[in-house]
Amino acid sequence: MSNTCFFIMSRIDTTFQQLAGQTALISYITAGDPHPKETVTLMHALADSGSDIIELGVPFTDPMADGPVIQAAAERALQHNTSLNDVLAMVAEFRRRNTTTPVVLMGYLNPVHRMGYAAFAEAAAQAGVDGVLTVDCPAESIDPLYEPLKAQGVDCIFLVAPTTTDERVRAIAAKAGGFVYYVSLKGVTGSSQLDTDAVSRKIEHLRQFIRLPIGVGFGIKDAASARAVGAVADAVIVGSRLVQAVADHPARAGDALTDVVRELKQAVTSAA
Repeated sequence: MSNTCFFIMSRIDTTFQQLAGQTALISYITAGDPHPKETVTLMHALADSGSDIIELGVPFTDPMADGPVIQAAAERALQHNTSLNDVLAMVAEFRRRNTTTPVVLMGYLNPVHRMGYAAFAEAAAQAGVDGVLTVDCPAESIDPLYEPLKAQGVDCIFLVAPTTTDERVRAIAAKAGGFVYYVSLKGVTGSSQLDTDAVSRKIEHLRQFIRLPIGVGFGIKDAASARAVGAVADAVIVGSRLVQAVADHPARAGDALTDVVRELKQAVTSAA
């Protein structure tokens, strides 16, 4: 009997490999905003217009890391009773047409805890989820979720902040999969005081400990900031700008997202 072990590359790993050194664009929208029936269409708009990875926000009543734009989107989604089960169903529907674009769920631990960690991990894998980022669950406490996700082949994605110590970065690097999300500033999503020089220095430092791609988010709002961050990061993560586009143009959200993503993709590509 052969002892050969076959490694199946994840969609996230494949995406970064195929980019061959080019910077990835990771685009965030909130599931259920402006309406649950439109989310899958918006996901396809993101993928078709140049998003390399989709972050799908799971709406939650107390999104403590999110600024007013994404908080408002979560409130709109919850007015339509968008649940975690609904979000998983959206991913499954998206997978009927798109089997290659990675999808990362970003949210908070409470809905996952209520479903049960093992049940969630199995449902996420079956739906076609590639990674999970729980904003309020630190590396020290994540094993009850991390182990079921790992068993299902779903990447556990972590945040690293400007204030994260080297010791904690090492602990995160030991468990992280897919990519590591560097929060570029102290504050919430949508903040504006982005210092790209500081980001560049921090990423250079983090690469001592992290072998995965490093994506940078929070504070990236336009082509100029996307280009600047794209020159030093493996991925540029944009959320509030896209969520605001949906809020400003709910009747033509897909077209609005397409316009913004194309602008950002061009900027990120030119930064490589």
